Amino acid sequence: MLTRTPPDSPMLFEEVPLVPDFSLELTARKAGHWPVAGTDEAGRGPLAGPVVAAAVILDPDNIPDGLNDSKQLTAAQRENLFEAILATAEVSIAASGPRHIDERNILRASLDAMRRAVAGLSLTPAYVLTDGRDVPLGLCCPGKAVIRGDARSVSIAAASIIAKVTRDRMMARAHHVFPAYGFANHAGYGTPQHRAGIDTHGPCLLHRMSFRPLKKDGVLAEE
Repeated sequence: MLTRTPPDSPMLFEEVPLVPDFSLELTARKAGHWPVAGTDEAGRGPLAGPVVAAAVILDPDNIPDGLNDSKQLTAAQRENLFEAILATAEVSIAASGPRHIDERNILRASLDAMRRAVAGLSLTPAYVLTDGRDVPLGLCCPGKAVIRGDARSVSIAAASIIAKVTRDRMMARAHHVFPAYGFANHAGYGTPQHRAGIDTHGPCLLHRMSFRPLKKDGVLAEE
């Protein structure tokens, strides 16, 4: 069973700070859990492409400036922070592809990618902070789900940046293989351009056939 934050949990009603900090990591450290990893994913909503997860263990003495939820940053800021995180932190990346998503559903595929990202860290964490309501099963250590974690924890924020930039780069490369869909412009999200490409050419290998508005036969469903 999934470890899920109850809907009436005080966590859901806490005032979320505008800028993430290191307080959750320090709380875990005081409890004897160190090092602490943050994990997050990118790409749960698109109609095509993988969901990408990252796990990051920051050096508390060398945390890059400007870490925040990847959605609050410009593409240029994300790219700069991506390089800064890689240069100063332990980082691992994993992905679940479209067929995995179709077979297991997007939630399970996302959590599985997070679990594999944590397992791939060269430094074994003693505690994991996960963005969202669920802690992946099979972690090597205890974990905590943090609602809006990328706005509360710099470790999760760093993971969100790594996952987002990695996935955007993957979809930009996919554009050269499947140019008819415009993946470089929308990263697989259901934009008018993307839907028009599916209408005209049908789905490709990167499409998630279990997602609306895609049908199993690859034709757009009626709205």
